[in-house]
Amino acid sequence: MQNPASTPRPRGSVWTDPKARAWLFQIIAVIAVIAMGWFLFQNTQHNLQQRGILSGFGFLEQSAGFGISQHLIDYTESDTYARVFVIGLLNTLLVSCIGIFFATILGFILGVARLSPNWLIRKLATIYIETFRNIPPLLQIFFWYFAVMLPMPGPRQSLSLGENFFLNNRGLYMPAPTQADGFWPFMVGMVLVLLAIIAVARWAKVKREATGERFPVLITSLVLLIAVPFLVAQVFGAPFIWSVPELTGFNFRGGWVVVPELIALTLALTVYTAAFIAENVRSGIQAVSHGQTEAARSLGLPAGKLLRLVIIPQALRVIIPPLTSQYLNLAKNSSLAAGIGYPDMVSLFAGTVLNQTGQAIEVIAITMSVYLAISISISILMNWYNKRIALIER
Repeated sequence: MQNPASTPRPRGSVWTDPKARAWLFQIIAVIAVIAMGWFLFQNTQHNLQQRGILSGFGFLEQSAGFGISQHLIDYTESDTYARVFVIGLLNTLLVSCIGIFFATILGFILGVARLSPNWLIRKLATIYIETFRNIPPLLQIFFWYFAVMLPMPGPRQSLSLGENFFLNNRGLYMPAPTQADGFWPFMVGMVLVLLAIIAVARWAKVKREATGERFPVLITSLVLLIAVPFLVAQVFGAPFIWSVPELTGFNFRGGWVVVPELIALTLALTVYTAAFIAENVRSGIQAVSHGQTEAARSLGLPAGKLLRLVIIPQALRVIIPPLTSQYLNLAKNSSLAAGIGYPDMVSLFAGTVLNQTGQAIEVIAITMSVYLAISISISILMNWYNKRIALIER
């Protein structure tokens, strides 16, 4: 007698077979997307030809012919649009990196303060968070620029921050280093110090896992970072010569100047994003089991070590994923710099360059690709870090 289970089932039509139907719908969707993309491409090419607009990226080799208030690399008005693109990219990365750094520090402080047993500290942190995260970032940028930076006194009445730092409505003036005879020995020494710190940290981790004893990695790293450069400077000479800003006529000469647009933008993005990071930190700390805290306190751990060794390491697995989103938001919100004239990618490349060349499709495509690349890079880095700190169960 034939086994019914071994009897082959009659094959139905495409519409009754779920697997075949799924493949059919996916193929139709891919064809539709390709057809739509081809239609848009052909329509764009036709419209460009009718209006006599040349397409391509040859405009990047043309001379820009305009000045830029802040550039991290050398620039003159005769340089090409390609160099303008690099300057805009560097300025965007600069404000994004500075904003992420300070927003992270401020956000973690506020997140911990939000759970402080001290009533005043807890309420002040709450007021900060509820205030700044509910005000649009563009309005905060306008506030720091038009209400704080521009009303500051002129160069002759500058606010003195120490002997060599001066703040006025034209920016923050500070000493600038230039290479000296001991520069390269100093750089070699710093590389060796970083390698030594990494080696010490790994050795300390192995020792802690094997014996439970902690080695003072932080203190050792600080000693190396101070002692080695000092010894190198004594042997090979100073690595830098400092150019100090001096008031000459109606403005300062020498040193570095941080333009007021960068200061206002950095302050606004830092203050705004830190409020969201603080809430992520608070939720991450509260996600740690209360039993972990009680067990650590029963061992006699002080509050500082309790937070640093028990609570924060476990809370990071909850904090990091939403923290990644806040980093992405800060990098994208930096495009609001066009509102106050800071020369970032949007203001320089998608603004001035687009208006002068008329290459709207190429310029916008490049600008979108840059922000996409920045966002993907941040996501990859944070995902890698998230995997490194993830709790591994045995």
